[in-house]
Amino acid sequence: MTEPGEPNGSTRRMPTVDRSDEDPSTPAPDAAADAREPVPTLEKGDGRAGRFWSARRVPAALLALVVLGAAGLLLYDIAAVRADHPAMQWRRSLADGLAEHRLDDVPVLIGAGVAAVIGLWLLLLALTPGLRDLLPMRRDRADVRAGLDRTAAALVLRDRAVEVSGVQSVRVRMGRRKAKVRALSHFRELDDVRTDLDAVLEKAVGELGLAKPPALSVQVHRPAKKG
Repeated sequence: MTEPGEPNGSTRRMPTVDRSDEDPSTPAPDAAADAREPVPTLEKGDGRAGRFWSARRVPAALLALVVLGAAGLLLYDIAAVRADHPAMQWRRSLADGLAEHRLDDVPVLIGAGVAAVIGLWLLLLALTPGLRDLLPMRRDRADVRAGLDRTAAALVLRDRAVEVSGVQSVRVRMGRRKAKVRALSHFRELDDVRTDLDAVLEKAVGELGLAKPPALSVQVHRPAKKG
């Protein structure tokens, strides 16, 4: 850019910024943005991916309501007796029935059996994780847990299987430990189709990223003849 009074072809020097007065300990904006903590990762084989635990809010809420109601009713009846009021009819009938029936009577045994079954069911709910439809995936990062729905995993395997030449239809049943694949082939040799299916499905199972890949069980049949 030229100014009046200057010869043509001369340029004007742009002003410069002197950084000598700035604090040298202050990092540059780009350097501060890049100075982030690395994402915590896990070594291969160190990511223990256990099953997801179900909250089981409905059974817990029902049990809490039953216990709360029974405890409140019993406490109210005890307080009424302490205040010189007669006990409730249900409590008197229960006391008379327990006094009249022996431990080996059929109603007593049935009631004890029902109580034992309910108790075992509650213990089973408390000690097992549940969420059987959610398959845990491998953990590559310490702060991330992921799961894959069994139905979605079965759809992935089915889509990969129908791409094999000679496969007409496929049914996949995905379990936690085993994936059962049943295919119908309308042409090609069955052994060749089964070999291709084994290779394709083994690769697909590895790509699912599951912590415990299920074992494959592949069956190939001819479609039933009509008529």
